[in-house]
Amino acid sequence: MSESELLTRIGEVQFVCVELNLYLDTHPADAAARTDYLSYSGLLAQLISEYEREYGPLMGFGHSQAEEGCWVCSKWPWEKR
Repeated sequence: MSESELLTRIGEVQFVCVELNLYLDTHPADAAARTDYLSYSGLLAQLISEYEREYGPLMGFGHSQAEEGCWVCSKWPWEKR
């Protein structure tokens, strides 16, 4: 999967996770929605891990592990076209 395809897929799965989370706020007993949320959140973690292995960290401030200097050595997101 190319970098842009992977970023697009991450955005799609993040959207699903947010929507399911909002739904579960008002329907906490919905077991099927909870199962879907856990499935999609696992997929999201997997996609983010894949992206970070290939292209570097997505988030700073301790949310993504990065080797020292990784931010400086990689292109900025707007330069990656």
